[in-house]
Amino acid sequence: MHPAYSLSTPRETTTSVVVASPHSGRHYPRSFLQSSMLDERSIRSSEDAFMDLLVDAAPGLGAPLLAAEYPRAYIDLNRSADELDPGVIEGIGRVVQTPRISSGLGVIPRVVANGRAIYRGKLTRKEAEDRIARLWRPYHDALDRLMQDAHDRFGEAVVLDFHSMPHEALDSVVRPGMRRPEVVLGDRFGASARGDLVDAIEAAFLDAGLVVSRNAPFAGAFVAQRYGRPSRGWHAVQIEIDRSLYMNERMIRPNGNFETMRRIVGSVLARAIAATPGAMPLAAE
Repeated sequence: MHPAYSLSTPRETTTSVVVASPHSGRHYPRSFLQSSMLDERSIRSSEDAFMDLLVDAAPGLGAPLLAAEYPRAYIDLNRSADELDPGVIEGIGRVVQTPRISSGLGVIPRVVANGRAIYRGKLTRKEAEDRIARLWRPYHDALDRLMQDAHDRFGEAVVLDFHSMPHEALDSVVRPGMRRPEVVLGDRFGASARGDLVDAIEAAFLDAGLVVSRNAPFAGAFVAQRYGRPSRGWHAVQIEIDRSLYMNERMIRPNGNFETMRRIVGSVLARAIAATPGAMPLAAE
């Protein structure tokens, strides 16, 4: 069976930072593709393609890197396990309708980008629960362990939760005369991470010449909500990067700026690590 996640660990963990990429998985089960209404390129439109590669400097900087293996269209690891959508799963009774469920973006998504339906019919509840048991729980068990280990060793734990956003995602929020954000940092309006850490991450992106927004339009979803507990010494920052900066969105392949963005993200990771408890960070390779 294909593993739920990959975990790249440093030779020596020297920081309280854990780097996560929950939406970059690209293992698409054949049965899933056969059950979908979408072609293989369309179904990848909700994937944070190549994000795991953009952040792969993390182990060289002393931080573990946790990355999903299965795609967001199959199971969304940035959702609560109980965000079950009766529109796509049989046998779900009355649920509290959250905006995510209403829009088809529960833990088992009903749609991909632009509201395109994934399935011809509904999944059984057993299939949904099986995906959660095989993939969601192992990923979050691993992230829990990494955070607890970091806290035990350094007195603090920080998860940097990396995502990508379609370039068009900000069309509706950019007002005339405003510069379009290229990076959106989500800390749930200060509730999921200490401010000086978010300041350091923002400064690193700004120094690289990128336009940064905080909490608009993405303030942080389940991972930030679950793991961001500053009063306990647990911090979580969601980091969204415009896909057009590093990939051809239509063809889903890296563009000529990919290596530049990879170096920028590596420098951001180094700055974030320098702002957290731990040993001195290693030089980015």
